[in-house]
Order: sequence, then structure tokens, then C-alpha cells
Amino acid sequence: PAAGGSMMMAASDAAPPALPVEGTLQSLAGATGSLNSPPLDAQALRGKVVLVDFWTYSCINCLRALPHVRQWYERYRDHGLVVIGVHAPEFAFERDVRNVQRAVQDLGVTWPVALDNDFAIWRGFGNRYWPAHYFIDAQGRIRAHHFGEGDYEESERIIRALLREAGSALPDDAMPAMPAMSAMSAPRGGVEREADMGNLRSPETYIGHARAENFVSPGGLRAGKAFDYTVPATLRLNQWALGGRWVVGDEDARLRQGGGRIAFRFHARDLHLVLAPEAAGRPVRFKVRIDGHAPGAMAGGDVTADGDGQVDGNRLYQLIRQDGAVEDRSFEIEFLDPGVRAYAFTFG
Repeated sequence: PAAGGSMMMAASDAAPPALPVEGTLQSLAGATGSLNSPPLDAQALRGKVVLVDFWTYSCINCLRALPHVRQWYERYRDHGLVVIGVHAPEFAFERDVRNVQRAVQDLGVTWPVALDNDFAIWRGFGNRYWPAHYFIDAQGRIRAHHFGEGDYEESERIIRALLREAGSALPDDAMPAMPAMSAMSAPRGGVEREADMGNLRSPETYIGHARAENFVSPGGLRAGKAFDYTVPATLRLNQWALGGRWVVGDEDARLRQGGGRIAFRFHARDLHLVLAPEAAGRPVRFKVRIDGHAPGAMAGGDVTADGDGQVDGNRLYQLIRQDGAVEDRSFEIEFLDPGVRAYAFTFG
């Protein structure tokens, strides 16, 4: 049946190849906090199959993997699967437990989350990626891993194989197919929709000077100093620019006066921007334009058809979602108030 239809075919439940032992479940004692459960102890998890999911809440790749993690948790938690989300922050605001608590609630994350602000658990696993999934058997041994998005059916086959090894009686012999994204339980389903890889020609782009690339405002980035930037008349694909008075730091740019702009020439179905207000409780209004016009039907989930929106929290904002032909387009966001912090563009 077509994607999004009401019928689902059962996926193959063929056992994966013999799973080697890659290591052992590392200590979780380095967590700086815990959400949705008391602090977790690796020894106490013996006898359970464990999925460890390294993530951070503003990461678009993590958000797109989240519906699958949610499905596995809901489908197998009563059969011996424990899911642990290890939240390892990329940006400074993701270290604030209040921000993570809000994200966990908004995203419908109901399984245990270990806060790894010091990256102690991350280092214990030798991890290097968001998202990263480690599959651990009932004896506490790491039997498989997967880095990044994709291969979700294979990951589920691994979970089922480890549950069977542990003696779990699964509900049926055939692995149920993962429902289409439109049918998934996704509180922010627009953001969590899988990327249109065939049309994805723009890379993740950081705004802070430590990792900025393809920046073309005249004079370049002026690290740590207030500077009046201008946007060139034309941008080539994947070039971006600032307009107005900004202070560019290591990981973000901070707007000092209202009317500041960010422009980007991109090619992708979706455009997202990680944003935060400098002062809690003081939203920053913005207006989005695409090819010089209000986005209309191309407005993302955080924007009206007229292009209006506001930065009211520290998170990823979906600003453009194209459902028609995907072409090179010129994006611009104007902030009507000062006090916004801009971190990174991501695409889908």
C-alpha cells in the first residue's frame, strides 16, 4: 500500500546475523541528573535488554530518529526492553536542566533520560555521534550499535533478537512494520518527519565563528565584537550572511538592535534554525520571507503563512517546509526585536 495508507504489511523478522560482543554497558554514574526515573545503575539493569540512545534536543537528526525510539519503547517495554536516553548537550543552553525538562515534555519522551552534561557516559562508550544507538543484551554486553539516522528495521530486528535471547515471548512471529510518519505518535511530527534526501543539497551550517563556513557578509565575521553587517545583493547556493548589528561568539550570534537579518540561499525541503531569546520570558518577534515573499504554503511549523513567528524558547525552529517542487531558494529572517541568539541552520 502507499505510504500513509491504513494497511501495513508485516516486515521481515529474519534474525540478524550473529551479533558479536562489542563491549559492556558502561557506568551511568557520571550522569549529572536524571529525568523520568531515579538515577540509573548499570548493574541493576542486568536481566533487561537495554537501548542506549545518545541525543540532544536541538539536533534535527536526533529529532527525526525520535519517533522510532518512541515506537520501540512503546512496543517492547512490556517485554523486557529498557530505553535510556543519554542527553549530551551540543550547545550551552542544552546544559540547563529546565530547558531539557521542557523539551522532554514537549517531545513526548517518557522513558528515562540521563543528563550527561560532563560527557562522562559519552566518553565511557567512546561515542562520537548524535544520534547513536547501542544495543545491550540481558547480560550487560553491547551487541550492536548504529550511528546516525536510518536502518530502523534492522535496529528493531536486533532488539527483537536480544529480547528472544533473554527469553521474552514476543507477541507475534512477524515484526510489525513501522507505520508511516503521518501515523506516528509525534508531538512535533513536522520536525520529526524523515528528511527528503533526494532534494537535500544544503549542509548543516553553524553561525558561531568557531565552526562557521560559507559566510559572505563584507568584512567577514568579527569574533566577539559588535559589528554592523550587511547582506550582499545576491547569494550563491549555501552562502549565508548577516544584516544589522550582531556580536558573533564561539557558538552563536547575538542581535544588538531590532531589524537584524539572516539570509541563506538553500536547496532542501525543510529549513530549520536553532534559536534562543537572550532573556527568559522576553520573546523575540520575527518575520520570514522566501524569495522575497511571505512563505504561504511553504511556512514551517513555527511560522504563519504571513511569515510571522516568535522566539520564545531555546530550541530548533522549523521555518520552511516545501511540499511542492524543491528548488534553490532565498531565505531571509528578520528579527523585529533585539536579544535573539542564533546558533545553526539544519535542513531536511
